[in-house]
Amino acid sequence: MLTAAGVYLLVSRALLWFTLAPRTGGLPTVARTAVVRQVLVGIALLGISPLIAVCAVHAPLLLPLFAVPLIALDSTLWIARARAEEQLRDPLTKLPNRQWLLERTWSALDDAERIGARSALVLIDLDRFRSVNDTLGHLAGDRLLLQIADRLRHALPRGSEAARLGGDEFAVLLPTTDSLTSSQRVARHLVAALGSPLDLDGLTLVLEASAGVAVFPDHALDAEGLLRRADVAMYQAKRDRSGVELYEAKRDGNTPDRLGLLGDLRRALDAGDVELHYQPKVGFDGHVAGLEALVRWVHPDRGRVPPDEFIAIAESSGLMPRLTEYVLETALAQVARWRAMGLEVPVAVNVSPRDVHSPGFAGAVAARLARHRVPPGALQLEITEHVLLEDPQRAADTLAGLTAHGVKMSLDDFGTGYSSLVHLRRLPVSELKIDRSFVARLAVDTEDAEIVRCTLDLAHSLGLLVVAEGVEDDETWERLRDLGCDAVQGWLVAAAMPPDETTAWLRARGERGWQRESETAALAAEKAAQSPSGQVLN
Repeated sequence: MLTAAGVYLLVSRALLWFTLAPRTGGLPTVARTAVVRQVLVGIALLGISPLIAVCAVHAPLLLPLFAVPLIALDSTLWIARARAEEQLRDPLTKLPNRQWLLERTWSALDDAERIGARSALVLIDLDRFRSVNDTLGHLAGDRLLLQIADRLRHALPRGSEAARLGGDEFAVLLPTTDSLTSSQRVARHLVAALGSPLDLDGLTLVLEASAGVAVFPDHALDAEGLLRRADVAMYQAKRDRSGVELYEAKRDGNTPDRLGLLGDLRRALDAGDVELHYQPKVGFDGHVAGLEALVRWVHPDRGRVPPDEFIAIAESSGLMPRLTEYVLETALAQVARWRAMGLEVPVAVNVSPRDVHSPGFAGAVAARLARHRVPPGALQLEITEHVLLEDPQRAADTLAGLTAHGVKMSLDDFGTGYSSLVHLRRLPVSELKIDRSFVARLAVDTEDAEIVRCTLDLAHSLGLLVVAEGVEDDETWERLRDLGCDAVQGWLVAAAMPPDETTAWLRARGERGWQRESETAALAAEKAAQSPSGQVLN
């Protein structure tokens, strides 16, 4: 009897294992719990089977009493299994949670590796969802999340699975995907589905979402790595307001190489090894309108590090406020030295959206100006329209505080982001800079020329000065002059120079200002022609 019972339990539990186990990898958590439950019940039955046999022969009326502990054990294990299932579900939306997602992703990656396929993870975050909670309350926010979860379920491609990671963050697992492009296409479809109008108690709401995509094996070989890199891509999409971004290693500040570079940059700032070079901005009459401070870093082992590379690392790591602080301090100290020499030229410093959103930024800038005894008009801060995208009210308050102190503001890289009349109206800027991407082909591309002309007309109608960046040849200079541009900046005037060279450059121009080489040569030829001896007159 015991042998037969043992064989029955062994065969039944083996069949249960085969049913619940995936074809590759181990059992998921819930399946493991179910198998453990069956095994414990089986062991209990085997343990008391001799006693049951004795009772059956000598006191059969006592047999029902054995059912009580067995039912209690089975009920306890059922409750444990239900709780294990609950631990893998989001209590609000009933979608699977992060733990489930990681386990399922591991299983999907095993399957993808076995058949030589790709697998993708899409991380989705709702933009500005916090404002819904702040305005309508958390209960309304929860009801909105239920609608989002339901909409996500209906938008899922066949075979894919969704999870809620917490807050307003969701994930979609694509167990197999044809290519990087197809996974991006799915992500765009999901973002579009979530962006459709939602109804909440008669109030129509439109929420935008940002998504990041990471693909196995192109971007990561494990579930945690894939999730982290999808997260990096998602935050890049939020920063760029692009909707969907595919993970790119060069934009990830958390790779081992970039983490090492981050540590080196931090030490370079502490040691004062980061330099500022200065590039002139000049008007068409030759007057030097100002200088732009551009940060430069020569790494002791890697040599010159491109500014875009280490600035991106600083922005993604939280080191950006420290870098801005360093640049402001260095630039203002240099301005004070130039003013002591009688060289009174304003200097522009670039600041990031993170700087503008930092509490007390305007006051800190004013304190630095006072400490270096530099008048506020000698400092100009260059910003981009991105400062208004994350927290418009805080940004507006900070910028208003800066202008109240007398600091001038310039709108940099105009035309490359989300330029609009609304932003121009809300930003307290006195100068607009046309990005080099439009200026470079001004003389040969009619569309770029029209963009520049319209930008000039718009800026001038708002009372703004316009500076063209990236001017490198006489033909572009002349076209900008004819269009009515106010000033230019670029290699035609001068490359960015170290402080000593900038000092010499400013002194050489003196009151005469800057002149193009072609104009200087023409003037020299004219003087030579007027000289009886053929010598150039001074």
